[in-house]
Amino acid sequence: MKTRGTLRLATRGSTLARRQATLVKEALENHRYEVELVTVETTGDQIRDELIHRLGKTGAFVRELDERVLEGDLDGAIHSMKDMPTEQPDDLVTAAVPERGRPGDYLVTPDGATLEELPQGATVGTSSLRRRAQLLSERSDLTVEPLRGNVDTRLEKLLAPSLQAEHEERSEADKERKGETGNEDFEPEFDQTVDEWFDGLSELEKQALGREIETEYDAIVLAQAGLERSGLDHYVDAQELPTGTFVPAPGQGALAVTATDDETATEIQSAIDHPRSRVETTVERTVLAELGGGCIAPIGIYAIIQGEYVHAAVSVFDRDGEESVAATRDLPVEDHATAAREFAQDLADRGAAELIENARKETESESEPSQEDQPEGK
Repeated sequence: MKTRGTLRLATRGSTLARRQATLVKEALENHRYEVELVTVETTGDQIRDELIHRLGKTGAFVRELDERVLEGDLDGAIHSMKDMPTEQPDDLVTAAVPERGRPGDYLVTPDGATLEELPQGATVGTSSLRRRAQLLSERSDLTVEPLRGNVDTRLEKLLAPSLQAEHEERSEADKERKGETGNEDFEPEFDQTVDEWFDGLSELEKQALGREIETEYDAIVLAQAGLERSGLDHYVDAQELPTGTFVPAPGQGALAVTATDDETATEIQSAIDHPRSRVETTVERTVLAELGGGCIAPIGIYAIIQGEYVHAAVSVFDRDGEESVAATRDLPVEDHATAAREFAQDLADRGAAELIENARKETESESEPSQEDQPEGK
């Protein structure tokens, strides 16, 4: 049992971040630790109308949390691993990687349509360069539009047009039911009044009904773990996208607890670290670090332990999904980090480095941050 006082852990303030932090808190409490979650606002939370790759700072959702840890204000910080830069300050360690959630992506539509069933030229929302490239690689006819916000916000943006259209139809039907249109031959189209229908909506749908529509999305793509941890997966139609084609982002579905390299880190690791998840995410992040793509290039990296090997799949795209370098390799578990670096170098030599450099130039040409906001690398 911990002999020090309460563990104070930083978390972002979004609903999903708090839910994920609560999972870590409960896991530690199961090992008889007392835990307090401290909400810290980050650069990524403050700049809501910019895409991740244009924020100008690497680790936009991470840095402020870790600074509080390094300054000694807090004992640790809880992150979504896919948001973490691959380079960390020397005094900071990843104390624990709890058991990973589902790593893949969901296609979410108002009516349960699959990717193949979306109409020609359908509009799909995502803030991810990787997802955009993968979508266009499979369906070059799609229109991929930016989409940011918390999980509930993204779902509301998807559901709003169809719900508002149905509300209008039901409102007109109510007028006819009440005889306001003068149609004596009226036969009700709906069994319920508009008020009865509204009362039966979920809270998510009610919020969507009042949302101002800027872009009408036919579908959006979300991380499986994020949707499920938000508790909203039961209220929408979601189709699982195959990880073989839609290779996930490195670390997607995984959480990480960072701390200074001291007794606290050792205790957190002993309590909640999941060795299998740590090995798999280490392979993914090692490949990412070697390739150097970070948030500015469409890169999918997914590793899973199979016996004595870690099966690693990597796909690197250009921004429009027209060109790609992809490969799989079985890496020995005992030497997984070294083998991952060698795999990454082979991919770089096969053309991945060129695709990443081109993506970097495109990103820099779209938005050139001021000198004080220059990325530190990822």
